[in-house]
Amino acid sequence: MEPIQAAEALDFSAVALFLRSSLTVQVVMIMLIAASFWAWAIIVQKFMVFAQARKESSRFDRSFWSGEPLDDLYDRLGDRPKGASERIFAAGMTEWRRSHRDDGRLIPGGISRIDRAMNVAIQREEGRLFRGLSFLATVGSTAPFIGLFGTVWGIKTAFEGIALSQDTSLAVVAPGIAEALLATALGLVAAIPAVVFYNKLSGDAERIVGGWEAFSDEFSTLLSRQMDEA
Repeated sequence: MEPIQAAEALDFSAVALFLRSSLTVQVVMIMLIAASFWAWAIIVQKFMVFAQARKESSRFDRSFWSGEPLDDLYDRLGDRPKGASERIFAAGMTEWRRSHRDDGRLIPGGISRIDRAMNVAIQREEGRLFRGLSFLATVGSTAPFIGLFGTVWGIKTAFEGIALSQDTSLAVVAPGIAEALLATALGLVAAIPAVVFYNKLSGDAERIVGGWEAFSDEFSTLLSRQMDEA
């Protein structure tokens, strides 16, 4: 059989290349496939979380600016607010009530304590919002190098096979090179979506957090105005 015909007779599908690879390269491929699936799971989950956060913020903004007394809104939310905006508002209102004396006057430094309480709540919600994005950044930065390692190892194994068989025909060289390059391809498949969606989701998260911070400033200004009018 001619070398070209022998090479054409081989199965070059991804599954066949994986099965013919050495154990080290197979481990690398499995790691990259698992990282890719995990990254996509995080991407889908974050899109759902961000959509819910926007919906909740919009709903709370309507309630907050509806003209309903803040104390009534706070009492209606109860001890366990459901959304991030509600929890930030509840943190500020809780500190607002704690900062009043029995005679109704505000304890000195009350506004600064309210600001700190809401900032702590925002940082807590921000941590929840960004959770998992660091994994996307890690996959995006390391997956190509992991795939490259698998490629280098696969080429090394292929050259060892060539040396042992003392045959440099296409039928001998092509399968080993193809198996090795599959690792790099999988690394890129894992890394490219991770980088793209990390940048997208990070920007979305920052805009959501910016909305919370803007609300916190508006709420603090409103409470400060009430204190001045008292």
